[in-house]
Amino acid sequence: MLRLSNRELTLDLLDPTDAADHQRQGWRYCHGGYVWQITDAKLGPLITGPSFPAEPGVYDGQGLPESFRHTRRDNISRLTWKGDAGVAIGAGKITANPDPKASAPDSVRLGERCQWTVTPAADHVIFQTRQNSAGVSYELTRKIELTGRTVTSFTQLTNVGDTPLALQWFPHPFWALTEQRAKMQLPAGTTVPENSVFTIAADGSLTFKRPFGPKPDNQFALLTLPPKTPLSLSLNHPKLARVTFAVSYVPEECPIWGNGHTLSVEPYLGLTIPPGETRHWFARHGFEK
Repeated sequence: MLRLSNRELTLDLLDPTDAADHQRQGWRYCHGGYVWQITDAKLGPLITGPSFPAEPGVYDGQGLPESFRHTRRDNISRLTWKGDAGVAIGAGKITANPDPKASAPDSVRLGERCQWTVTPAADHVIFQTRQNSAGVSYELTRKIELTGRTVTSFTQLTNVGDTPLALQWFPHPFWALTEQRAKMQLPAGTTVPENSVFTIAADGSLTFKRPFGPKPDNQFALLTLPPKTPLSLSLNHPKLARVTFAVSYVPEECPIWGNGHTLSVEPYLGLTIPPGETRHWFARHGFEK
């Protein structure tokens, strides 16, 4: 693994150039810039995953992974595909499992992986890759930066092909729960459909109706956020005063998901990048004492 450290925090990042880390890098999450764990110098690990503290399956992952979707969230509308060949941007070449009954982890198979250049520095690591497959040509740069108690993930994506590049990107942070619950402050006016766990007041405060039970208990819902505003939120943490989270873009849609080990809000960015053009965005976490 790669490591970024200061007096406050240590970041462990999966190394896409190291075969020892490949067992944790499948087709679902971008390989470059995958934050596996953040550890406080005094308080220990701060982020979790669906199976934490057990070693997760490669599909589930843990930490602060991010993903370029090769289909839309319905898993039907294809994005970065040409016939039976596809691209999981930041991961590699993919093919679909011919078995229509295959579970989500097995629905896609990862073939040739992206080749990455990794450039470490004192307060950041830069990951760069380029891929041309299945009618998709792109250059991708990811930068993970640690400043004090703030972790920022920067992404730059360039379409170097000759056709528009349509895709969805989203961060999938795995935040720690406090006794299988969480309290979160979302933007005022955020709503959620009726469900068994999450409820949101008019001021945007999210609370749990009940704690999560053991697996397979979990809850998925789609948040409706105020329009034309980049997402910013905060939530409680069992070891910290709070965690803050913000993205630089207005989400196209925004799932929330949790189980007895973790909670995640996933703001989706919808992109259509013309040939020769570049897009930039970031996601930022603050881990407050």
